[in-house]
Amino acid sequence: MENQTPPPIIDQLKDYAETRIKLAKYQAIEGGTSIAAGLIADVVVFLFSLLAFIFASFTVAYLLGSLLGATWIGFGCVSFIYLLIALIVKAKKQSLELPIVNAIIRKIFKN
Repeated sequence: MENQTPPPIIDQLKDYAETRIKLAKYQAIEGGTSIAAGLIADVVVFLFSLLAFIFASFTVAYLLGSLLGATWIGFGCVSFIYLLIALIVKAKKQSLELPIVNAIIRKIFKN
């Protein structure tokens, strides 16, 4: 009985297929970890920005309160400003959604 070995081209094709599968796995891992790292960084930046915003709001409220003679008036003014911003955003919701969706899609599919 003769030892039948597959032709060298078959071995090369198998090696090529295995290499392509490994490459696809590595690319998927790299893409997933890149998205996760970007998401974590964005969450950290958002949290610190939120804290800065909150403290800035308190600062402005106390400043207005001291200028107007009563702390509650300062906090009321800041609350009123936020209410106006919320109403404007609510009125412009449709025109704000598309740029936000596009930014998220760009973030997910960036290379």
